[in-house]
Amino acid sequence: MKPTALITGASGGIGYELAHLFAKAGYELIIVARSEIKLQQLKTELNDHPVTVIAEDLSHPNGAENVYHKVKEEGKTVEVLVNNAGFGLNGAFEELSLKEQKNMLQVNVHALTELTHYFLPDMKKAPFLNIPKGVLNVASVAAFQPGPRMAVYYASKAYVLSFTEALREELRGTGLTVSTLCPGATDTNFFKNANAEETKLVKRTMTPKDVANEGFLGFIKGKRVIIPGTLNRSMAVSTKLIPRSVAAKLAHYMDS
Repeated sequence: MKPTALITGASGGIGYELAHLFAKAGYELIIVARSEIKLQQLKTELNDHPVTVIAEDLSHPNGAENVYHKVKEEGKTVEVLVNNAGFGLNGAFEELSLKEQKNMLQVNVHALTELTHYFLPDMKKAPFLNIPKGVLNVASVAAFQPGPRMAVYYASKAYVLSFTEALREELRGTGLTVSTLCPGATDTNFFKNANAEETKLVKRTMTPKDVANEGFLGFIKGKRVIIPGTLNRSMAVSTKLIPRSVAAKLAHYMDS
């Protein structure tokens, strides 16, 4: 019997790389994303490794609940939950579609919260000893400051960071690891999907593989907050030393 890691947003980018890392570490996988074709391709790449595919759109209000019920129908338990699914939108708040911004909150905030609530009992009952169990939530360096022209996205990631740090304290002494991965700009489809390909941020990207490696190792070591890359760590620290109004202006400049 092996522990199981459930990874959302596993069809590409950081989630795809994390799936490979958890598989290599001996975890069975439950991989979740909208595209069943891409998930099946990932399953094929992992050869005979035990993988359960769940194609689900977490922007739908019942998406997280559907994932939970499908896991239970498969007779699976979840020892590690990686809430990686998320997306951003670039543009003035009043000009962006309200429906799309609500969908973003559904994925970045509500689905993440719901999945964590659903699967915590599994994790707390898990019999595995000396094997990391718990939650790895993917936030962003955006969590540390306000972000004009990506106002709702930045706010959603601030929620993820705050929620995860609070949950970690609540679960102290339970044997569970609760970590937040806060990547900076990463070479994925994020900027294309967010309509932010022309911003200054895309000039300083890390590879998804490097981000996933740091995130995985940080989780295994039980780190609270994981910020991949020296520059990103410096930026996160600097936002604590300057007024938030100044941080907002700097974020606005980087988004131009």
